Amino acid sequence: MDKTVILTGLRANNDLHIGNYFGALLPIIELAHKYSSNDYQINLFVPDLHSFTTPIDHSKLYEQTIRNIKLYVAAGLPIDNDNILLYRQSFVPAHSELTWILDNFTTFSALRRMQQFEDKAGLLKDNEAEEDSDEHLVLRQSLTHQQLNTVSVGLFNYPVLMAADILLYDATYVPVGADQTQHLEFTRDLAMHVNNKFISHGELFTIPKSIKEQNEFFNRSAPLKIKDLISPDKKMSKSNQSDRGVIFLNDDPNESAKKIMSATTDNLGLIGSDPDKQPGVHNLMQILALLSGSSLDDVLTTWVGRTSYSELKSAVAEKTKTFITSLQETYSTINDQQILDKVARDEVTVNAIANAKIAKVHSAIGLRQ
Repeated sequence: MDKTVILTGLRANNDLHIGNYFGALLPIIELAHKYSSNDYQINLFVPDLHSFTTPIDHSKLYEQTIRNIKLYVAAGLPIDNDNILLYRQSFVPAHSELTWILDNFTTFSALRRMQQFEDKAGLLKDNEAEEDSDEHLVLRQSLTHQQLNTVSVGLFNYPVLMAADILLYDATYVPVGADQTQHLEFTRDLAMHVNNKFISHGELFTIPKSIKEQNEFFNRSAPLKIKDLISPDKKMSKSNQSDRGVIFLNDDPNESAKKIMSATTDNLGLIGSDPDKQPGVHNLMQILALLSGSSLDDVLTTWVGRTSYSELKSAVAEKTKTFITSLQETYSTINDQQILDKVARDEVTVNAIANAKIAKVHSAIGLRQ
């Protein structure tokens, strides 16, 4: 492939919220507008297979996948651009096949060191554990019998599937959040290992750029993190079992405003600029800045020093209601068949690309001549 490939995506499990919109979805749309040219190909996929690594409602997954693709379009994704490939991970079988192949060139200890696995599995560090080895890995002492029966192999194996997502298409640039940087480095190491092992067959996989080079290319600053309205010490999460602190994009606009009015603040009685001392208040001003299209500094200049939290909440609630209403109106005008046709066409294209890569891998590892 002659074009430089940029690959990105957003999981489809559960409905998206305003944190996803401003922190992930909008940057994806901006990236698509900026780089979808004759020099770059944008692979924008829905990693629906990744959805299984955390609890989901399986009966709603397909519907949520289509809804999230429509949200891309509602947010401004140009679907008439042939340099943007929009597809579902599960509709390209090569993702799963390459994962299995790469599993056999991945060590247990390499996956065991993934921090996100520890975080999501609820594991704690055991400083007295012996050094990890491929044959005799010592599990954390805090890993209970119950955890052994609840932590899935899919969660453990997540980085290999992510590596397959990237390496199938020779992606050079992959914008990832802070929690995924270790996985990207794992992908680079795995690709170099397989390339070296089968060097007589040429370079099987393109090595993605390093995290430093990725950040320079995308000109990334500190990641945006909108906090939960009720628990502002935590980030807003679509997997939160209670939705009181989360503004979902499909919320009733009036309900979204009520959630803002119920947001946790503090008892200081004075609006300040320190996010550590006043996380709830600062979160509201961050949301107001995003919804207003203003800089956070401008919002701070306007509000810092005031004593009425209710006025701040009212201002944020009104902007939130307007934003949700407008987005939902745009969403309602999108033609479902047009979206499905675009996805179907692009899935034919990416299957051809992925199958060509699998054929090359098959030849290298001895499955084909």
